[in-house]
Amino acid sequence: MTKIRTVSEAKRKFFTHYSRPISSIYRRFVEELLVEMHLLSVNIDFTYDPIFALGIVTSFDSFMQGYQPAAELPAIFSALCHGVDQNPDQIRQDAQNVAASAHHIGLDAWVTAASSDQTSGDNLLLNTLTAIHQRHKFKYSRLFAIGLYTLLADQDPEVKDNDEKRQDYLTKLSELLDLSLDKMVKDLDLYRSNLEKVDQLLKVLEDAAEAERKKKEKQAAATIPAIEDAPVTTAESPES
Repeated sequence: MTKIRTVSEAKRKFFTHYSRPISSIYRRFVEELLVEMHLLSVNIDFTYDPIFALGIVTSFDSFMQGYQPAAELPAIFSALCHGVDQNPDQIRQDAQNVAASAHHIGLDAWVTAASSDQTSGDNLLLNTLTAIHQRHKFKYSRLFAIGLYTLLADQDPEVKDNDEKRQDYLTKLSELLDLSLDKMVKDLDLYRSNLEKVDQLLKVLEDAAEAERKKKEKQAAATIPAIEDAPVTTAESPES
């Protein structure tokens, strides 16, 4: 019997690949994403697909905005993927490929693929939707929903702000792919709400950084007159 990896093992593997401290503001998100990816990876009904990969990449890139130093982000992402025995380069590439495959097809083609038993040429998105439709058991995940939402919003930007249009798309796809509409809507509403909180947090951090910059400039400016007004003393020559 194959031993199922534990959350503790996934965390230990993460810290093997990334041992530096993570900013407290972002630490909880990283830990929650790691646990979510781990629990899916050990679920017998779960199958990795490019839409799920896009959900991972979109979540990470969205919620890690503003992280400093930004140069550390690739290493943190890599450690996340290695923590659940996934290849970070493959996940990034699959996410990029599925997003690119959606650019030149209409949403009607999505519906056809999501209800079809035939593959759709070499289009990655359409073939992924067809494969999900054909699968006897499909393990839904929040990250899959985020990936699907990202593709929809890229295809039709009104999806972000038009509740009726977003609901219509999600209803149609959930029916064709046999997904829980309520679960998907709830997950995406929470995701969108958290994105707003991230934007608010970034604004607060920007304001704090700007206030600190102005404070230092004011302090620096105040020292200049003090230096200029200081008495100049010269050493007297010794009497001969």
